[in-house]
Amino acid sequence: MKKRVLIVDDSAVIRQVLSDIVSKDPGLEVMAAVADPIFAMTRMEKDWPDVILLDVEMPRMDGITFLRKIMAEHPTPVVICSTLTTKGAETTMQAISAGVVDIIEKPKINPKEFLSDEAKLIIDVIKSAAQAKMKNVTLALKSTEQNKVAPKLTADAMIAPASGAMTQTTEQIIAIGTSTGGVQALESVLSALPRVSPGIVIVQHMPEKFTASFAERLNNMCEIDVKEAVNMDRVVPGRALIAPGGKHMLLKRSGAQYHVEVVDGPLVSRHRPSVDVLFRSVAKFAGKNALGVIMTGMGDDGASGITEMHHTGALTIAQDEASCVVYGMPNEAVKRGGIDKIISLLDIPQAIMKFYESEGIHRNGKCA
Repeated sequence: MKKRVLIVDDSAVIRQVLSDIVSKDPGLEVMAAVADPIFAMTRMEKDWPDVILLDVEMPRMDGITFLRKIMAEHPTPVVICSTLTTKGAETTMQAISAGVVDIIEKPKINPKEFLSDEAKLIIDVIKSAAQAKMKNVTLALKSTEQNKVAPKLTADAMIAPASGAMTQTTEQIIAIGTSTGGVQALESVLSALPRVSPGIVIVQHMPEKFTASFAERLNNMCEIDVKEAVNMDRVVPGRALIAPGGKHMLLKRSGAQYHVEVVDGPLVSRHRPSVDVLFRSVAKFAGKNALGVIMTGMGDDGASGITEMHHTGALTIAQDEASCVVYGMPNEAVKRGGIDKIISLLDIPQAIMKFYESEGIHRNGKCA
């Protein structure tokens, strides 16, 4: 049976382009293409879609209000079509907090041409969203809500940092890769970690411009520091670095210190950033000192890389099917024999800290 797609966008051009793309796929059909959420709700009284493609900035009712209404009444896979502007990125973060499962970038300049060029990606995103287990999105959001901490302030609020201060570091590295459903999963995992945690490097499949806002959102809800990585950033305890959209991120080592390289390059496993690229670099430069975690997501990006980590002595973990929004990436890693443990999303923070403590890095609440 074909999956029914509801398109909600105030641009007639975008509606037409998206309708043409969706209707050409034999496994999908356009249930309706409407100009705003009011029309969408009227249409949904007759029939309910399998996936909603939703613009977030529209007249009469904005996409966020509509999204929250949908998630409260009838949780449904929603893919946000958002612009690359700063405002668009901020609005998209609100959508993520409401339960959106994926994002399609929609530039303000030549959106028709851009969307046509990205037709295959759009189809893949829609099909991935159609497989999403919405109850797991809801559970991850509830877990994050329970883990929320008060907004962080640093000494910068009172005094400038000293120059030349020694930065604490550790040889242990946590590498995480995820895709569809990963935004909520990462919020759940990172918000549960204490301030004294190992250094973390992350690839979340997300378009350019959105990763900075996503990292900022995570930073505001977590005890650890979270930032979008820039080239040569140090990987240190209490910090998580997220690969920027449109760039690959690799782990490198200089002496006892780790840093990341953020570089251009071709799509790898059909993605940039690619989990495989990050995991291979971790296998090469951290080996048995690393823990690899592959979480919810469509496709197989990361399956080869985490298997390489496994072969170099790293501990490897996959999120279990029951807690995944889409059990694609973890399943592929399991099938390739690269996974040591399969655990629930809610158990991943504990596994990270157990690994950290078992290596003797976390003693009496202080880093060695």
